[in-house]
Amino acid sequence: MHQALRGLLATLLLSLSAQSALAEDTPADQQAAYQAWAEEFVASLTPEKGTIVLPGGKATLEVPDNFYYLNPEDSRRVLEEAWGNPAQDLHLGMLFPAEYSPVDAAAWGVTLDYEEEGYVSDEDAADIDYADLLKTMQSDIAESSQARVEMGYEPIRLVGWATQPYYDAAQHKLYWAKELQFGDSTEHTLNFNVRVLGRQGVLLMNFVAGMSQLEEIQAGREEVLAMASFNEGHTYSEFNPEIDKVAAYGIGGLIAGKVLAKAGMLTAALLLLKKFWFLLLMPLIWLKKMIFGRKEA
Repeated sequence: MHQALRGLLATLLLSLSAQSALAEDTPADQQAAYQAWAEEFVASLTPEKGTIVLPGGKATLEVPDNFYYLNPEDSRRVLEEAWGNPAQDLHLGMLFPAEYSPVDAAAWGVTLDYEEEGYVSDEDAADIDYADLLKTMQSDIAESSQARVEMGYEPIRLVGWATQPYYDAAQHKLYWAKELQFGDSTEHTLNFNVRVLGRQGVLLMNFVAGMSQLEEIQAGREEVLAMASFNEGHTYSEFNPEIDKVAAYGIGGLIAGKVLAKAGMLTAALLLLKKFWFLLLMPLIWLKKMIFGRKEA
């Protein structure tokens, strides 16, 4: 068995014990159904480490031993089957800390994608009023939340900055973090964002986690930032104003979500759902086995 996979399975067994403790009131047959599904799900994944050229060939990851990468198809399955999100278009895959399997209650991941909207000028980086920008974003998310409710999802509220935006002009990398609330949940969601600027577009790296994990993610932030880089021919410094397209927004637009305008803020928000999905999944898996078991009989 692949060494990385063995590590994931070992972590899974510890995770399942903790999850069972949280689900003491869940019937034993449902817990067994979930455990069987979770073991099969993790075993079906293909974690990778080392040098990984991302799909499209524009950027590369250098994944250390304390992280692992999942390809786009495995990542889609994590987001949809394990974390309970609607169908996703995730083109570049995900990163995870090696100490967690995707079904671990404490797991967090980093979604990877690329948006080719053109060269994003960083000339406005030093002049942004982040307090005003936050107010604008809160208004925009409140508006998009109405669309979520109409589609049958719980509303979403932007509580505030969890980490105020910071732009590294030397590395052309930007990060910030938002605190979000879904419905009336007392467990707020952490939306930690990283953007790596390139010649023709932006590499999007979004952490999916809970607010209680902010300190852990802050500790690993620089390591995640260092993993990603654009390949030769696509770097920010190679921008040619005579032939390259310039994006219609700057750093402020990136933070406000303009890069997601085509997909919509709704899609971005749906990626954030994860916390305790395994507890909701247990009775559903049990019910599915009952229904299909009877059908086969």
